[in-house]
Amino acid sequence: MPFLDHLTLGQYVPLNSFVHSLDPRCKILGTMALITSVFLANASPWPYLVWSALVVFLCILSGLSLKNVLASTRPALLLVLFTVIVNMFFAEGEELIRISFISITREGLLTGIKMGLRLYFLIIFANMTMMTTSPLELSDGIESLLSPFRRFGVPAHEFAMMMTIALRFIPTLLEETDRIMKAQLARGADLDSGGIAKRLKAFIPVLVPLFVIVFQRADELAVAMEARCYRGGIGRSRMKPLHWASRDSFSLVVVSMICIGGVVLDRWIS
Repeated sequence: MPFLDHLTLGQYVPLNSFVHSLDPRCKILGTMALITSVFLANASPWPYLVWSALVVFLCILSGLSLKNVLASTRPALLLVLFTVIVNMFFAEGEELIRISFISITREGLLTGIKMGLRLYFLIIFANMTMMTTSPLELSDGIESLLSPFRRFGVPAHEFAMMMTIALRFIPTLLEETDRIMKAQLARGADLDSGGIAKRLKAFIPVLVPLFVIVFQRADELAVAMEARCYRGGIGRSRMKPLHWASRDSFSLVVVSMICIGGVVLDRWIS
């Protein structure tokens, strides 16, 4: 199906670039700092201009195409639009437009735009992290960052393992979905016409076998892990250990300074 061919949100792009070579823990911490600074911003446009320039700069450093990065966020645009609409119609303030019993206020419009931009930049930064970090490196980085919390009962290895399995099976499930939809279309199913209710009803013959396949895959994976005597991460070594280098420290410091500078600039202008 056409929409499955363009569903690239969060897919890893293997390239030989500076950003790809960074330690996954550095990229995860940098992304968390950027997301935090995004949610601390007010309605001032300057921080958003700084983050837009940062996105372009990161695309240059990582070798990713800005067009492909923006295109990969299309599946999330509906959520961003919904966020804007909810904040735009349900906020009190100076009324700009009234349609029947619904009114659009100035404060609601500004709040909707701000929340939409926040969510969109959150998606872009998280997406670029996943596009420049392989699923295995990402899970190893998360496990390493969560390992100090094991003393408090946080299952760091199990959480990282679940994430690795989930990321690993996303392309597989997309392929299975595409295969099932093509099989249904070959049998005369109509999945593209009619209203929303009709389309949702037409997708039931696709969802039922897809759920069956998901449970079968999960059962096969569990049996395979038990057959190989998998017992968790205690005492297990890594094929590719993580190494924190000076460039990781430098990159994290630069990103932190950009985040702090954006928040300070926004507070000063406001």
